[in-house]
Amino acid sequence: MRILVVEDEVDLAHTLRTGLTAEGYRVDLAHDGRQGLWMARTGVYALVVLDLMLPGLNGYKVCAQLRREGNATPVLVLTAKDGDRDQAEALDTGADDYLAKPFSYMVLVARLRALVRRSAATAPPVLAVGDLSLDVAGRVCRRGGVRVDLTPREFAVLELLARHAGQAVSKGDLLYHAWPDEAYDPNLVEVRVSSLRRKVDTAFRRQSLQTVRGTGYRLVDDRERA
Repeated sequence: MRILVVEDEVDLAHTLRTGLTAEGYRVDLAHDGRQGLWMARTGVYALVVLDLMLPGLNGYKVCAQLRREGNATPVLVLTAKDGDRDQAEALDTGADDYLAKPFSYMVLVARLRALVRRSAATAPPVLAVGDLSLDVAGRVCRRGGVRVDLTPREFAVLELLARHAGQAVSKGDLLYHAWPDEAYDPNLVEVRVSSLRRKVDTAFRRQSLQTVRGTGYRLVDDRERA
């Protein structure tokens, strides 16, 4: 599971990455608000840990902009600003939780786990991109109502693309999601995407699974082309 930590205190950021990596998370770091906003927009994250007092663009504005753009990634604010108004403003701009510094690392990890559970509980049971649908619980894929048989790896790749429909998803993110214990060979992704294209696109004369050169792949609603 991938987390973005946006924190300008470099030592604290690296400490958080070390600790969260030991908990099994994959952690990316940003040290200013503009970089954090860009990474949150372009990456595929399960969670964002966000400081408020950031250079370039403060955490309030980062969170508010993500929510305006429809980015629903859970955000936990981690900051030295511990007043009631600070907390209220952070929550009003779209943050999901708030933890003041200094903080208990045990509590931080517990709150991250709670956000992951909450996010999973509110995720739609069926993901739809055009007439392509994925029943996540039943692990069933359909195109225009016709069932498409996928392997577990193919379903995992397509699920991540569907959860971020219209966005470019890197080969690294797909690899980490579908092969968490073997996340080292991007050729695994290329082979699965090639197979997926044959099953969900070529068989239906469609072009919804697109290659994004230099990045990875994206899934789009291509019904106007059909």
